[in-house]
Amino acid sequence: MTVRKVFNHAFAICLFACCMLVAGLAVEGSWSAKVPEKERTRANPYDNDAQAVLVGQKLFLQYCASCHGVTAEGKGKRPNLHSETIRNAKPGELQWLLTNGSLGKGMPSWSRLAEQQRWQIVAYLKTLQ
Repeated sequence: MTVRKVFNHAFAICLFACCMLVAGLAVEGSWSAKVPEKERTRANPYDNDAQAVLVGQKLFLQYCASCHGVTAEGKGKRPNLHSETIRNAKPGELQWLLTNGSLGKGMPSWSRLAEQQRWQIVAYLKTLQ
């Protein structure tokens, strides 16, 4: 192989790796890009409410732990909820995700839960930080 072919091959591999990294980051955060601004900026009415956190934890264990694990560290291909993506998400974004789901990522909609319960789960998730 000539030096030029080796260089071109190495460049192609680096370009492919960068594209895969960007695509992976875009997919991980793709649900947050879909959140309408009105929902994104909503405040959690149960922020700093210890009782809501306890209820949220019970709801998490009942509805979420089968996929995300009892400690929310992920199970199989299901994401770790201690991740930077969740840590940096605004409460309104998380409430929107619980309501709407992200079917492409395997996250069902939990709109059948009362809004109060979804906010309580969000309050619990924010304590995982």
